[in-house]
This record gives sequence, C-alpha cells and structure tokens, in this order.
Amino acid sequence: MHDRLLRRRDVERITGVSRASIYRLMQQGVFPRPVKVGSTAVRWKESDIAAWIDSRPVAASELGSDTTARESPG
Repeated sequence: MHDRLLRRRDVERITGVSRASIYRLMQQGVFPRPVKVGSTAVRWKESDIAAWIDSRPVAASELGSDTTARESPG
C-alpha cells in the first residue's frame, strides 16, 4: 500500500499547526520530517502525520469532561 503525500497546507489543516510551528517542531525533533519530491518541493507522508497526531496528548475538552470551575448557588 502506498502512503499518500501531503502538501504543507494540508498538514497545517489536518494538524491545526501553523507553518512556523511545523518547522520549529521539526527543528526540535518532535514533528515528522518531509520527503523531498523535487528540487524545491517537499511532502509529508500521511502515515507519519497520523502517527504524530495519535502520539499527542488528548485535551480534557476532547474527552468530554468539563474542567471549568463552577460556583455553587447560594
């Protein structure tokens, strides 16, 4: 099975991470590196991006728990 190759703008949309943050995270070694597909073009493997997303901690709001403090009436 062949991996789909994603453009940077698709990676930004899928991950919610900005261009600058993608490159900063790559420098830190915590974001997948792209593959070179031309002299100036790069693409990210869809499976690498999916694995990175799966490795991220899940926010409490995504679990459906309400973490906001509420005052009791009275």
